[in-house]
Amino acid sequence: MKTERRQFLRRAGALSAAGLVRRLGAAGLASTAGAAAAQSVPSDYKALVCVFLFGGVDGNSLLVPLDAGGFGRYAAVRTEASGLQIPQAQWLPIQPAGSPTPYGLHPEFAELQPLFTSGKLALLANVGTLTAPTTRANYAAARPDSLYSHSDQQSQWQSAVSEGPSRTGWGGRLADRMQAFNGAAGFPVVTSISGTNLFVSGDSTSPLALAASGGLALAGFNGTAASNARLAALQAILSADRDNAYVAAAGDIGARAVSLSGVVNPILTSNASQVATLFAGQNSSVAQQLLQVAKLIEARAQTGARRQVFFVSLGGFDTHTNELPTLTTLIGQLSPALRAFHDATVMMGIPERVTAFTLSDFGRTFMPASGAGSDHAWGNHHLILGGAVRGGTLYGRYPELARGGPDDADTEGRWIPTTAVDQYGATLARWFGASPEDLAAIFPNLGRFPSADLGFLA
Repeated sequence: MKTERRQFLRRAGALSAAGLVRRLGAAGLASTAGAAAAQSVPSDYKALVCVFLFGGVDGNSLLVPLDAGGFGRYAAVRTEASGLQIPQAQWLPIQPAGSPTPYGLHPEFAELQPLFTSGKLALLANVGTLTAPTTRANYAAARPDSLYSHSDQQSQWQSAVSEGPSRTGWGGRLADRMQAFNGAAGFPVVTSISGTNLFVSGDSTSPLALAASGGLALAGFNGTAASNARLAALQAILSADRDNAYVAAAGDIGARAVSLSGVVNPILTSNASQVATLFAGQNSSVAQQLLQVAKLIEARAQTGARRQVFFVSLGGFDTHTNELPTLTTLIGQLSPALRAFHDATVMMGIPERVTAFTLSDFGRTFMPASGAGSDHAWGNHHLILGGAVRGGTLYGRYPELARGGPDDADTEGRWIPTTAVDQYGATLARWFGASPEDLAAIFPNLGRFPSADLGFLA
């Protein structure tokens, strides 16, 4: 019973701390935790930045083969009359290293196309949730739980657990294993700038949750004698009744929130950030989230963090209708935001220490739906961006574009993944510093798949 209570408190703390910190107001607060922050830039810093595309982005509209045969198969199913066809001349051409097949990126990826050519962007084809290596022959027996359900597949992508529920995410479990890297400074390994979610939830670590708009402080505390008295009173309340485990846990969470606000608020509200200029004119939510991430990385000397995992998101990809105009808008926000973020890491001189990557609920059907949209599917294509990325390459295996073919779970073009989320995450976690023992704990089903390293990171 005591063990269960301790586990409950840890999980409650992970969620409640994030919620309380996020709800702190937007006024100024003198730093109450500056003494704990490190004074020199960590020399072995690394950051992972997860960009979750909520709704299930259509990979068939992100990446297509441009050779005559491949594009012909695309155009035969996604006809002009379906409202889903992007004409061949509009795709942005790329030539993956080692592949005889030219491919095309969605026309709105103009900011990222040069990064693929220069080797800073890689693509991972047909990755998804799997319980074990799966083919059309064993699909019925091996399929993940609640396949094609938004909430369930979001959870499985974020937890890397496709059989039964999970109370933690692989980002949180990675933080559990990496928290010692942040040492005496004690700055959280995981920061979400998109609310609390399963990805950031661990067993022994608490995430920091921030608003995309920036600013993190207690309202009404401005350094005056009266506000200092209020702060002292709040701290006294948070330290009271320590003999009750639940009250003590809540007090610890509140005190931690107050302490973190003193470190984080000056960073996010400062006008001295150099990287902020790179996001000028970008007002989208994903751009503002990535700006906050860039500011926190820029201030790594103040936070003392040597390892950081960030979670940001962009929603609206559930395109059952009107898909192409919607993707034009959303990818038109995502591409310049990711480019500005990458340029920020270059400005800071650490592009090889920061890796950004995309996740999403699932892919979408190759077969068009009525209303110029597509339905829920399975395997999908994703982006990995950073200075340590072995870019200019298409990793994994691109599916055969054939309805009812060897890669189709049915007849609608629901691609059976040939690479597992477990392998994708493990490759990122290994680069981040996770040991083989760590990987086995973070990705409990990793041993079911042939490789724990897909090779897209140096």
